[in-house]
Amino acid sequence: MSIRRTVLMQAGAMAAIILISAIGSAQQSSAPKLPKAANGARPTTFAGMPIAKAEEAGMDSARLQRIRDAVQRHIDAGNISGAVVAVERKGKTVYLGAIGLMDVESKKPEATDAIFRIFSMSKPITSVAVLTMLEEGRLRLSDPVSRFIPEFKSMKVAVPKPAAPGEAPAVGAGRGGRGGRGPAVEYDLVPASREITIQDLMTHTSGVGSGGGGRGPARAPEENLAAYIPKLGGAPLSFQPGTRWAYSAAAGPDILGRIVEIVSGQPYDVFLRNRLFEPLGMKDTAFYASPTDPRLHTSYQSSGGKLTKNMNQEAGTGKVYFSGAFGLVSTAEDYLRFAAMLANGGVLNGHRILAPRTIALMGSNYVGDLFSLGRPGSNGQGFGLLVETVENTAVSGRNLSPGSFGWDGAQGTRVWVDPKENLAFVLLVQTSYNASVLLHRDVETAIAQAIIK
Repeated sequence: MSIRRTVLMQAGAMAAIILISAIGSAQQSSAPKLPKAANGARPTTFAGMPIAKAEEAGMDSARLQRIRDAVQRHIDAGNISGAVVAVERKGKTVYLGAIGLMDVESKKPEATDAIFRIFSMSKPITSVAVLTMLEEGRLRLSDPVSRFIPEFKSMKVAVPKPAAPGEAPAVGAGRGGRGGRGPAVEYDLVPASREITIQDLMTHTSGVGSGGGGRGPARAPEENLAAYIPKLGGAPLSFQPGTRWAYSAAAGPDILGRIVEIVSGQPYDVFLRNRLFEPLGMKDTAFYASPTDPRLHTSYQSSGGKLTKNMNQEAGTGKVYFSGAFGLVSTAEDYLRFAAMLANGGVLNGHRILAPRTIALMGSNYVGDLFSLGRPGSNGQGFGLLVETVENTAVSGRNLSPGSFGWDGAQGTRVWVDPKENLAFVLLVQTSYNASVLLHRDVETAIAQAIIK
C-alpha cells in the first residue's frame, strides 16, 4: 500500500487530531482539548499558558480550523507524514493540532508530545543565549571574536582566481570548489579587511563556513566545541566581513556556542539547561534523543509525492558536540514556551529571560538589503540576530507583521514570533525542508486570517 494511501485512510479516523474550535459546528467555539490524563481529567494549560477559546485572544475559532485543512492538503500530496501546530496569542494557547502520522510504517498517529529534531531552529535559542550574556555585560555585539578565541585574530579571505585567457570560469566558482564541469576553482588568500565580530556571526555576514573557498577542517567525532572551534580560525573566510549575506549553516553559530561557554564558564548544554530550558519549563529539549524513544518522530525525505524514511534517524544530534546551529530536539509544547517568551517581551510565567529592548534588538534588520540579495525570494525581508525579519509585508508577499521574526529547520520545522500582535506559532514536521516551504506559507496565512482584533 502506498504511503499516500495509508495517510489518506488514517486521516478521517485519527484520534490524535486535536480540534481546537468549531467542535461539531462552525458556529460553536471551544478551547483546545488535550488528551485526558490517567485520572480522566483534561489539562487546562499547555506550554505554561492557559488553554483558551480563540475569541478570548482576539482570534476566530472557525477560521483557525483552516490550519488543519492546510496541513491535510500537504499530507494528501505526500509532502509530509504529519505535523504538530501550536499557536499562542496574548499569553493563551489558542490552537493545538496533531495531524497525520508520526510513523507511516506502523501507522502511528501524530501526537502533541512528539519529539522532533529541530535542526536550525536551534539557532534562535543560540541567539537568546548570546543576548543573555550581552545583557550581563560579558560581551558586546561589536566585540571581535578574537577577544574570546585568539585563533580568529588574523584571518584570510579566499578570493577565486580569475580564469585564464580564453578559459571559461569554473562552474560553481565561489560556492564550494568544483561545479561538476570545467576546472577546479582555485583561490588566492588575501588579508581580511577587518576582524570578524559577534554581530557578523549572528547575521551570517562573517564569511565563516559560508561555502566557496572558506571551508573549514573536518571535525573528529570525539571533538567538542572547545577542541574544534579554534581550528576554524585557520580556515579562510568566503568573503570580506560585512560585505555579503551568506548562510553559515553550522560554523558561525557553533562559534557563538563556544563563546557562550567561555564567558559563562559552563559547557553549552549546561548553560542552556540552567539559563533557558529549566526556567521556561522546556523539559524535553536537549541535544540528544534515543532513536528507540517511542515519542521520537520518524524522519523522512519527500520526492515526487513519495515519502522515504531517512537511513540515519540520529542525524543532527549528539552527546559530545553541542552545536549552536543544529543540535537540538524539542516538542511543540517546549518550543512554544520559548517562542511565547519572545512574543511577550522576554518573560514567561514570571521568569524573565531577556528585556523587551533586547527582544527588539534580536528582531531588527542589521544587514540592509544583503539578505534579499543573498537569499533569492526574500524581498521585503531583512535579517536580525540569527532570525529573518519582515520589513515590508507587501514586498515580501507574506501575511506577516513588519517587525516579526523567526526561522526554520532542515526537516521542515518553523517558528514565528510577532511581538506587535503578541503572537507566536510553532510548526513541527519531519520531512525534507524543500517539501515544507509551501506548507510554511499556507500555515502563516491560515493563522493571520484568523486574527480578528
